[in-house]
Amino acid sequence: MTDKEIVLLYHRRNEEAILRTREKYEKYLLKIAFNILNSDPDSEESVNDTYLAAWNSMPPHQPEVLSTYLGKLTRRISIDLFRKKHREKRVRSEYAMSLSEWEECLEGGERPEEALETGLLAEAINKFLRSLPVDARNLFIGRYYYMDPLQEVAAYCGMSESKAKSLLFRTRNRLKEFLEKEGFSV
Repeated sequence: MTDKEIVLLYHRRNEEAILRTREKYEKYLLKIAFNILNSDPDSEESVNDTYLAAWNSMPPHQPEVLSTYLGKLTRRISIDLFRKKHREKRVRSEYAMSLSEWEECLEGGERPEEALETGLLAEAINKFLRSLPVDARNLFIGRYYYMDPLQEVAAYCGMSESKAKSLLFRTRNRLKEFLEKEGFSV
């Protein structure tokens, strides 16, 4: 079943939409959730909440790329759940690890979570990402958007872990310089 057909089911308020979404995207959504939450039960909860959020948001939304839309919902829901469950604890997850790497670029008083959520910063980062070569962009997005482990993102980008680590370090430094030129306090 195509994405357009699934979206149409949501618009018709047909419960089959959730079943088709689960069949087509559950593994993808669980991977995103697990990289943030590092817990199978929490990941399953997050993905189930994603199905509910999709049900409640379509209509009026009519996403062109359903996988991206669902991925964004899952990421937001998972981050919210992570924050709720770990307000006072330090927990090892790919989300927590990637945030600590971000701190190199985003100093100056704001917590990385807060800085990442501001619209202007997001626009600047997107502008920077569009300027990167494809391999560096894919590596950066895999690590810091999808929160994939370094070893995994290096493998699907076709490079060694040490090369990926080095490229990410250089890219973060370039991002820091770019953000300073754009007027952000880093």
